[in-house]
Amino acid sequence: MKKNVTIFDTTLRDGEQSPGASLSSPQKLIIARELEKMKVDVIEAGFAISSPDDFKSIERISSVMKDVTVCSLARAMEKDIAAAAGALSKARHKRIHTFIATSPVHMKYKLRMSKSDVIASAVRAVKLSRQYCDEVEFSCEDATRSDKKFLCEIVEKVISAGAGIINIPDTVGYSYPEEMGKLISYLLENVKNSHKAVFSVHCHNDLGLATANSLSAVLAGARQVECTVNGLGERAGNAALEEIVMALNVRFPQMKTRVNTRAIARVSGMVSHMTGIVVQPNKAVVGANAFAHEAGIHQDGMLKKAQTYEIMRPEDVGISGTQFVLGKHSGRAALDKKLNELGFQVEKDKLNGLFTDFKKLADKKKKIYDEDIIALIEKDMGKRDGFELKNFEVHTTPSGSKGVVTLKKGGKTFTGSASGDGPVDSVLKAVETVSGREGKLTDYSVKSITVGKDAQGEVRLTAAFGKKVFAGVSSSTDIIEASILAYLSALNKLEMQKCLKKVKV
Repeated sequence: MKKNVTIFDTTLRDGEQSPGASLSSPQKLIIARELEKMKVDVIEAGFAISSPDDFKSIERISSVMKDVTVCSLARAMEKDIAAAAGALSKARHKRIHTFIATSPVHMKYKLRMSKSDVIASAVRAVKLSRQYCDEVEFSCEDATRSDKKFLCEIVEKVISAGAGIINIPDTVGYSYPEEMGKLISYLLENVKNSHKAVFSVHCHNDLGLATANSLSAVLAGARQVECTVNGLGERAGNAALEEIVMALNVRFPQMKTRVNTRAIARVSGMVSHMTGIVVQPNKAVVGANAFAHEAGIHQDGMLKKAQTYEIMRPEDVGISGTQFVLGKHSGRAALDKKLNELGFQVEKDKLNGLFTDFKKLADKKKKIYDEDIIALIEKDMGKRDGFELKNFEVHTTPSGSKGVVTLKKGGKTFTGSASGDGPVDSVLKAVETVSGREGKLTDYSVKSITVGKDAQGEVRLTAAFGKKVFAGVSSSTDIIEASILAYLSALNKLEMQKCLKKVKV
């Protein structure tokens, strides 16, 4: 029998509290729309009382969300709850999430309140929230360091006051899986009216246990998990949405979420881009290396049966496929596969020689790219016939630029011109008119590699020609010239590949 688990996303509230991860209102709305498309159940859109911008963001998100519950956090204080209610007034499905600390250290030093005062404040907050909203969630802040009997007492009273969701946070990431599971079980068994509420967990990752603690809680009976995209959040962050959802899918299929997992990679990339917080390469599920294999033994196993080294399909999280990273640990099978992908039919006796050259190159480079493989083939065949820059001119006016470029190829000279937004844009478009190859810059950077007024600038770029992406780099005291040369470097790799493809080596 399937058991539904609610996914409560707090990327826009707790996730934004990551140092340096501040989001603008338009960015929050874009992320909220994507979370709704991904089919999370609840979006905690912010903390309404915390700032005018948070209030407006919650209000704006509330007005456009149709298929998701929008939530605002509020302390167990009248002004917080009123602000949350105001921000959520336009929501089709809304929830007020009110909280107060319940651990001895918080009550004594932060709140300076007695247990009875904390219970009274919690009950008042829930009752007031219910006047504005049918769906009220109550959180016992720092629950995992709280007295269990006191937790039972306060939880029972807030449920009686109208709280339909009870959240048990591991606020400082102190718990461990066995302990977390036992705490949820204890509350479900000892709170008399526990059957009238959904129990939830919100785990922080200070000891790297947020996902494990959340899963343990679910197995013990919790039916909501609070999490963030990419595990963003205070200090070491929260349980990562992508880890929770995929762990349930892979290991506990009886625990069902409604999340569209194929949207995970896209949303992860969007959140990373907007917050400026890069996802570490070895991050579970969405890291660049999550479905990448370099070791020869692993690559050989993957070629024979994907399940030998992958417990989920990359397509299931929205990643195009497994990556075979060519490096010094790769074997002949991986090199042969890459050659076939590039369209080269390499005979066995030649493969051994290419593999030797490949290994020598891999000892010098950390990662081997397609163009490196093509260069090895080219070296073996002795072919090269690319575009060469002969001359260029740029005329710039306030209304735009016009570039004229002369290139040489195969003993012939060609000249083309084009208009653009600036000098670099115009000369690269002129190159396209000559080559007949339309490319799209996917990355472009300039840096000085010498000092002084006549310093040389280095241009690095990547250009996409259809589905093929090539890198180019060049330097010159003239940035426009360096840009053309770097672009030609990428273009010539495309030409080289077209020339050599499907050739028997």
